[in-house]
Order: sequence, then structure tokens, then C-alpha cells
Amino acid sequence: MTNSGPRDAFVTRLCRTPQILTENTANELCGFTISRGVQRYSGAVTHAAYRSRLRWEIGIVLALSFGASAVYAIVSIVERVTRETALASQTATINRPLAERPAFDLVYQLLAVAFGLAPVALVVFLLWRGGRPHLSRLGLGAPLLRAPRPRWRWGREAAGGLGLAALIGIPGIAFYLAAKAIGINTTVVPTALDTYWWTVPVLVLQALRAALTEELIVVAYLFDRLKRLGVGPVATVVSSALLRGSYHLYQGFGGFIGNVVMGLVFGWAYHRWGRSLPLVVAHWILDIASFVGYALAVALWPALFGAPAP
Repeated sequence: MTNSGPRDAFVTRLCRTPQILTENTANELCGFTISRGVQRYSGAVTHAAYRSRLRWEIGIVLALSFGASAVYAIVSIVERVTRETALASQTATINRPLAERPAFDLVYQLLAVAFGLAPVALVVFLLWRGGRPHLSRLGLGAPLLRAPRPRWRWGREAAGGLGLAALIGIPGIAFYLAAKAIGINTTVVPTALDTYWWTVPVLVLQALRAALTEELIVVAYLFDRLKRLGVGPVATVVSSALLRGSYHLYQGFGGFIGNVVMGLVFGWAYHRWGRSLPLVVAHWILDIASFVGYALAVALWPALFGAPAP
């Protein structure tokens, strides 16, 4: 594009901020396609300045969320495997008390949930559409291509999440026990919280926070941004799955492998249907079962799920 007059200068400035353009305007003025969500995405952004901005944006979002978690998890697994204690004899606790006094523990737990959702608020802000559905780029809201009976959409997507939870959860338990038995995983303690009236509600909220952050950032956000950068679907699914596995390395190598497999399944489902709600529902169900059902599992099968003796 040559800058031969006031109009061309104005167009150049517009193309440097393509997020404010409509799809048709972007095609006509700048020569690239702006995504209208996963369902309608038809090409990568070619403007060099915008591509650079997207790369920086992805780096910042991940540094504030699961990129940082992955780095800490890698350091954690290195520290674990260099201990004298075998990996299978170590424990990895997910939810732990944050204060000695119950009232303050509750306050800290609720603050952790609230501030833990800040990265989700960030990606919602970044991918918000001016027109309805506002969250289509995150795979939420009414699909751009409406179903014949849209009033049942939420129910169908929730049912799909239940099916995904069964597909991942049942084999996942068997794989976890096998990984621990062969010594490549720690004993995962989903919760070490004491029993109070608020324990179960807090665990349900923590499960929801994990489901929202992981599925909306590691899948929906990352898929949108990588597609805009021209990354193919296979590389996108694999990258998302490897990221998911990497920030679970603190649990051991079994946690890494299991979550990579989960990431591949969830990534394929999102690429196929472009909907986030089934992934969030599935993840939420899996974590509720893990967090809330842990005490029952230990009571029934202490040798399988109980923490190793010190």
C-alpha cells in the first residue's frame, strides 16, 4: 500500500489497528481477513505490525497465566526427581489451607478464586466483539450459524460436556493409578482443606475457576490467536495440549502425559465444533469429582489414593 495522499495515510493508520475494522472493510482496504469466531475463520492476518502485536499479546497473556505455571511446574519436576525420595513416594497437593483460622482461610480461598479469574477477564476483554454474540471468538454465546432449535443449545452443549467428562475421567483414573504404580507420578492430593461448612462450596468454586481459566485461555483464546497468525489446526491442537501437560508436570510425568491426551481430545473437539461450554462443563465435572470425592476415595481405597506414609 502506497501512502500517496491523506486518504491513503488514513487507511494505513486503520490497517495498523485492524481489530477495529469489520471483516469486509479489512478485506477491501488491507488485504487480510478478520476472524468472526472459529466457525467463520478463513485466513491469517498478514499485516506485519499486527502479527507482531499478536505474538507479544500471547506472550503477555501466558506470562500472566499458564505460561508462568508451566515454568514453575518444570522447575518443580526437576526438583522432585533430584530428591532422594522416589517420585512415587512424594505428594502433590492441589488445594491447601491458606490460613490457620477458618474464617481467614475462607476469605483467602475466595480471594484466590476471584483473582484467579483475572486472566479470563483479560482474554474476554481482548476477544470481545462489538456486536452479538459478544463472546463468539471464545466459543461462547449463540453460534454465528444458528442451530434449528437454539433454545436447546445450552442443554446440548452441557450434555456434550458430560460425555467428555466420562470419556476422559474413567480412563484417567486408571492411567493415574498405573503411572503411580510404575513410579512416574506423585500421589496427587486434590484437597488438604479441613472440614468446615464452606469446604465443599469452596472446592466447587475452585473447580469452576480451573475449568474457566484452562479452557478459555489454553484452548479458546490460544486457538483464536494462533489461527490469526496462520498456524495450522494440527500444530494448534498439539501446542495447546503440550502447554496443558507442561503446567501439570508438578504432579509427575504421568500428570504430563494424561493432560496432554486430555488436551488433544479437548483441542480436537474445539476445532471440530468451535464451542467452549462443553469443555468447561467437562473440566468442571472432573475437578468436582476429584476435589469433593477425594475423601470418599481415600476412605474406600486408602492403598490406592491415600498419601504415602512419611
